[in-house]
Parts: sequence; structure tokens; C-alpha cells
Amino acid sequence: MADQSDVETALAAAVTAALYPNGANQASGVAGAETSRIYRGWPASAALDADLAAGIVNVTIYPSPAPPRETTRYPPTWQVPTLITPTLTVAISGVSVTFGGQPASGQVAGVAVDGATYSYAVQATDTTASVAASLAAPARAAGRIVQLSGATLGLPGAGHILARVVQSQSAIRETRRQRQEFKVICWCPTPMLRDQVAGAIDSALSGLYFLTLADGTGGRLTLGGGATSDQAETARMYRRDLVYLVDYPTTEASILPSMLFGTGTLGSTAGAIAPLLG
Repeated sequence: MADQSDVETALAAAVTAALYPNGANQASGVAGAETSRIYRGWPASAALDADLAAGIVNVTIYPSPAPPRETTRYPPTWQVPTLITPTLTVAISGVSVTFGGQPASGQVAGVAVDGATYSYAVQATDTTASVAASLAAPARAAGRIVQLSGATLGLPGAGHILARVVQSQSAIRETRRQRQEFKVICWCPTPMLRDQVAGAIDSALSGLYFLTLADGTGGRLTLGGGATSDQAETARMYRRDLVYLVDYPTTEASILPSMLFGTGTLGSTAGAIAPLLG
């Protein structure tokens, strides 16, 4: 789920990208800001004073004291942000079913033989051979002849065979939306460096319309204001506050199972004709 801390983390990442466009381990794109500290929260006075005396810029991300305003306007519909493809595979050749690929937890393997279905929830420690064996056991217990050879199931005499692997999917839904004000505060040792650092950050964030949050959702980013302070110039502290409004969701996460086999009935206006397994 996304919350205030995720927004602050995303803002810190955006500020880092603005000041270090070639990566945090490379030189800053702002002359004089090669050594900068970018972090969430309010700075400790002694540490900040020491940094500024050493010419080190601090940029802090801090929520404004104004409370968030609720802006909920979307229905709480479950969404699958990224479809996960099963890593375990299965193939049918004649009356043989062979498993391949890489088994992983969260996947379900199944075989349907002449209308009877057998399924197995894959475990993290499984191999393709153990998956095949785990499907052979219930089929044999039901009286079906099964020939097991490694990752292959032989089903002599079978008339109709289906074999599938499905993957449970991570889903989220938006339960609430709010707009909250955040301050990106530039603490600099000189007024010139303050202007350069704040200008670089504001220019970069002005073209960033959405912040990507940890759960895959986005927060709409707009300008909320700003302020400049020279009140502590005797301590070499030159400050500028960049204020942004972020409209972001609170989300709920869940795991949605996938259907392995479905049943239905073929029919006509005269009535049912035959059962259908698919």
C-alpha cells in the first residue's frame, strides 16, 4: 500500500535524479553541490551546521503541517498492475504430458483427463519431476493408469487431455485518495549555491507530472508554493523551500487466484447437449 512515507521516498529519489542525473555515484550536475545529503525528515541542528560549514548541501523532504485533504473519486476496483507469466511450462504430445521450465510458488499445475481433473499447488522446493509425481498420485488413487517418467506423465487410453499451469496474480485497489503538501527544503552554505540547487530541483520536478510509488501507483505532482530565507546568514545557512502538492492513493493489496479449469454446458434452445470442460 502507498502512504505518506512512500511519497517522501519518491520525492527523495526525484531530487537525487535532479542533482545527480548520471547517478548518485557520479558528479553532481550542479557545480558546487558535488557533496550533498538528500534525505527524509527534519535535519539535526548540530549536524546541519557542521555540514554547511564544510560546504555540504542538505536537501530534506518533509510533510507540511497542514493535514491532507481527501480527494477520493474512483471506485474501489481490483486491478492487476503487472501480469505475471508462469515460469513452469507444460506440453501435451499424444497421451503424454511433460512439464518444463522452472517451478515456483504461487503457481498451480493441473491435468484434466476425460473430464476428471487433478491439480497441484506448486511449492518453492519443487522440481518438474516432483510436480509430475504430485499429479500422478491423485490420478492413480482415482483408478487412472499413469506412467511416470521424470517430468512426463503417460496416460494410456485417455481420450481427451488438457494440461495447464496458472499463476496467482498480485492485485491492488484504491480505497482512498488524498492530496498532501510536502516541502523540499534546500539548506545551502551560500546564496548562489542555494539558487542553483533549488533551481535544478524545481526545473526537474516541473516536468515530472506523476511520482511512481512503491506499489506501482502514481501520485499527481503539482506546485504548491515556496519561500526563501536568509535569516541565518551569519551561520552560513541559506534556505529555500519548494512546496509541492501530491495527490496520491491509499491502496489495499491482495493475491488473486487464477482459474485452472472451468466447467460449463453446451446447449441449444431445445436444452442441454453436453458438459464442457475448458
